[in-house]
Amino acid sequence: MPSVPPPTGTAPAADRKTWFGLAVLMLPVLLVSMDFSVLYLAMPTITAALDPSATQQLWILDIYGFLIAGLLITMGNLGDRIGRRRILLCGAGVFGGASVLAAFSPGAGALIAARALMGVGGATLMPASLALIANMFKRSHERARAIGVWTSAFAGGAAIGPVLGGLLLHHYWWGVVFLINVPVLAVLFAAGPFVLPEYRSARTGRFDVVGVALSLLGILPAVYAVKALATEGVSPLAATAGLVGIAMFAVFLRHEARTRDPLLDLNLFRNPTVSVCLAIALVGMMAEGGVAYLSNVYLQSVLGHDVLAAALAGLPMAVTIAVFSVVADRIARLVGKRYALAGSLVVAATANLGFIALGTTSSLLVYMALSALAGIGYGVQFSLVTDVVVGAVPPEQSGAASGISETCFELGTALGLALFGSLATAVFLSRGGDSGVTGSLGETLVRADAMSTGGDALATAAREAFVDGLHATTLVSGLLLAVLSIVTVLAMRRSEHRAEAVVEV
Repeated sequence: MPSVPPPTGTAPAADRKTWFGLAVLMLPVLLVSMDFSVLYLAMPTITAALDPSATQQLWILDIYGFLIAGLLITMGNLGDRIGRRRILLCGAGVFGGASVLAAFSPGAGALIAARALMGVGGATLMPASLALIANMFKRSHERARAIGVWTSAFAGGAAIGPVLGGLLLHHYWWGVVFLINVPVLAVLFAAGPFVLPEYRSARTGRFDVVGVALSLLGILPAVYAVKALATEGVSPLAATAGLVGIAMFAVFLRHEARTRDPLLDLNLFRNPTVSVCLAIALVGMMAEGGVAYLSNVYLQSVLGHDVLAAALAGLPMAVTIAVFSVVADRIARLVGKRYALAGSLVVAATANLGFIALGTTSSLLVYMALSALAGIGYGVQFSLVTDVVVGAVPPEQSGAASGISETCFELGTALGLALFGSLATAVFLSRGGDSGVTGSLGETLVRADAMSTGGDALATAAREAFVDGLHATTLVSGLLLAVLSIVTVLAMRRSEHRAEAVVEV
């Protein structure tokens, strides 16, 4: 291990108790991340047991993410005021109780309500845990390493969710995918009060209730709109929700610029480095989320692997994201944050462009190698983005800042599914239209399988058209990441020059 340079200030080094506290903080992050993906394999079983309608199935999957995305900024700000450990433990209680309710839900409506309550609890866990890291680790390089560990836990949870869900469903009933949260949270309750410090802001300003309402009225319709566009295409309801979300978000920004005690400090965006990091979070998650969704369909419906094999094929990316999240700080200290971030974008762009080499008969190893390469880039950028944003504000605002960062990640995922999913669908229908391809790849394959003649030709044309859509998506996402790498170098260089000018004065 290379020697760590001595700190420039007099901040104390983190002791063993602090690092153990970090391990405890990883537990809720792991669970929140797992519960985004754990239902992917459980939905067929849940559908058979509860018989939800098609609309209810979508709400079972999406209501959790909707409320987390809508409440992150609010809960981060609230934690700054009432105490970060307090809101973390309260949120964990809500999350655990809702998990039990979800496991024993008698019907689809009850499961949707329980998942919504889980989203409320999850929205407190992420910004509170990240803000506590800013309090616990005083030295910048230790804080960066701790944030890397936090990021790796989130990435690991997303990858473990489908695999663990598949293994548990092989032996138990569907409710067990929620009950696994309870013993993990029990460890948090037992150890948290002893190893996690309490912190609350000394500010006495009023809580921005109007800002909370406006943020929800802006974020929730916007997230619903992009998810509806991704799954159902253009509809009057989705378009209306999107317009309402944009309008209310504009009102929210206007209110925040005028109020004395804002929920969101807009001055944060005047820092070019912070602004470009938030753009990296948004675009990076768009690329990662959109391509990951399409890749899952590619692995199952084009290459013919089962669901569990497809989930296991995603582990190399999860491993490289986790590993490079932890070592991102070392890379940044070696080459500087500007070039570490720009380089990570180039690596991710290269991997996305490499997906163009995939075809209808490609080896699974090629996909795994490319996704692992992408994970290297995403791991570095996601860790450094979070560190930069949290480190750019005073400690009393780190909860709100972490909420902003995580909201960008959530919105990026939703936009990736909507925009890149729509692009892939458009190319799929355009390229396969002459061969009789309609609807989705799954629908076309079912129809081809039922045909007495010509089914094989239709299935082949559908798979080739889907691969063309995947290629278009990876091309666009790769180019976006490449362009953003250039913007990152220029924006962060200007920010560094400003900082040097201030020092000289």
